[in-house]
Amino acid sequence: MKIDKNHVVSLHYTLNAIEENGEKTFIEKTDAENPFTFLYGVGMMLPKFEEHLQGMVAGDKKSFTIVPEEGYGDKDENAKTELPIAMFEESGIPPVGAILPLQDPEGNHLNAIVLEVTPEAVIADLNHPMAGKTLHFDLEVESTRPATEEELDHGHAHGVDGHEEH
Repeated sequence: MKIDKNHVVSLHYTLNAIEENGEKTFIEKTDAENPFTFLYGVGMMLPKFEEHLQGMVAGDKKSFTIVPEEGYGDKDENAKTELPIAMFEESGIPPVGAILPLQDPEGNHLNAIVLEVTPEAVIADLNHPMAGKTLHFDLEVESTRPATEEELDHGHAHGVDGHEEH
């Protein structure tokens, strides 16, 4: 069965960033026991990522690169915020490099990376962690199937076989 809109896709991948000098830096990899499973064609993934998967079938392998403009955009050096140190009285002051789950005024969730901690504030980078990176994927499709009505209603996959609880 070919990957198409409203299909649940399970695949294995290795993701590397390609540096300016052409060298690859490892980012992450799935393993045989835990394939990456998602609902295809509903806006969950980068459009360019899905474009590369269109029409593939179980067992197909592919390698492709997504440049920043097609991925998470260029890094915005002005996308920083200072969070008052008082915000962290209960949870504790995060270390440099920690990822902070935040919410913007419109209710969108984002992750910020702690750049610096001062006596007055925690300075965090609001860019997506993959912003400015050229991403290289090596992947193999494990399976694809039409999504269930429940998955479509919920807007996400319920596992490889459609029966994973949440």
